[in-house]
Amino acid sequence: MPSATQAATPRPEMSDPTLSAAQYRSWLGLAGRTVVVTGAASGIGLAIATELAAAGARVALLDRQADALAEVAERLAATGAPVLAQACDIADEAAVLAAAAAVRRTLGPVWGLVNNAGLLRPGALEDVSLADWNQVLAINLTGGLLCARAFGADMLAAGRGAIVHIASVSGLHPQTRSGAYSPSKAGVLLLNRQLAAEWGPRGVRSNAVCPGMIRTALSAKFYEQPGFEAARAAVTASRRVGEPIDIAEPTLFLLSDRAAYVNGTELVVDGGLDCMLMDMVPRPGFNQTATAASQA
Repeated sequence: MPSATQAATPRPEMSDPTLSAAQYRSWLGLAGRTVVVTGAASGIGLAIATELAAAGARVALLDRQADALAEVAERLAATGAPVLAQACDIADEAAVLAAAAAVRRTLGPVWGLVNNAGLLRPGALEDVSLADWNQVLAINLTGGLLCARAFGADMLAAGRGAIVHIASVSGLHPQTRSGAYSPSKAGVLLLNRQLAAEWGPRGVRSNAVCPGMIRTALSAKFYEQPGFEAARAAVTASRRVGEPIDIAEPTLFLLSDRAAYVNGTELVVDGGLDCMLMDMVPRPGFNQTATAASQA
C-alpha cells in the first residue's frame, strides 16, 4: 500500500521545483495554528493530518478507532509536531464538546477544522434499513454540524478561521445502491454554503472538497482485481486513480490564508472524471477515436 504522502502512480509535481519542502510548506502560513481533523486514523484524513503536521500546524486527531489513532499520533509526534489524539464519535454531541475542550487545553484555540469523518452503508433506497440511513446521516451530516459548532466557537470568538468539509462527487451525482451516502454528501455541500453565508461576515470561511475515485485502505481490495484500476483510470481525464495526498494538498490550501477570498465553494478533485461524461455515452464514430487517443 502507498503511504499517505506518496502516490502509488506517478503524479505531476505540484510545487515549484526550485523551492525546498520547508519553503513550500511555509508559504501556506499554517505553522503554529491548531487544526482539527476528523476521521484522521486512515485514508484521506490521515493524509491531511500528515501534511498539516509537516506544514508546522498543531494537529488534533479525532476518530472512533482509538488504537489506530494513537499510532498515527505517535508517528506524527516523532517528527516534532504538536499532536493530540482524541477518540471521538462525532455523532455524539457530548463527545464532540468534550473533545473540543481537550483540544483547547492541550493545543490552544482552534484555527481550522477539517470535517472528514464519513460512513457508507450500502443499500437500495427501497430496502435500506432506517437504522443504516440514520447512522450515515448522523455521521456524515449531523456530525459535521456538531464539529463546526464545537470547534467553530473558537474561530467565531477570534473573528478568523477556516473549515473544510470533505464531501464527494456523490453529493453532486447520485450513487445508486449506496443508501443515504449521496443524500448525506449533498447535505454536506449545502451545510458548507450555509456556514459560509452565516459565518463569513464574522471572519470564518467554509469550503468543501469533492473527491472522486481515491484509493484508500477501504478500497484497496478492489484494486487487486485484474483490470479494475485500468478501467477506473480510463474514465478520468488524468488517466489515473487518485491518492489521499491528492485531496490533502488542496485541503491545506483552502485552510490557509492563501485562500482568504475563497468562501462557500465546492472544489471538485476527481482527475477530470466529471468532464468525461460524453466519452461514456455511446457515439458511433467517436468512441473508438477517443479510446485510441487515450491509449496513445
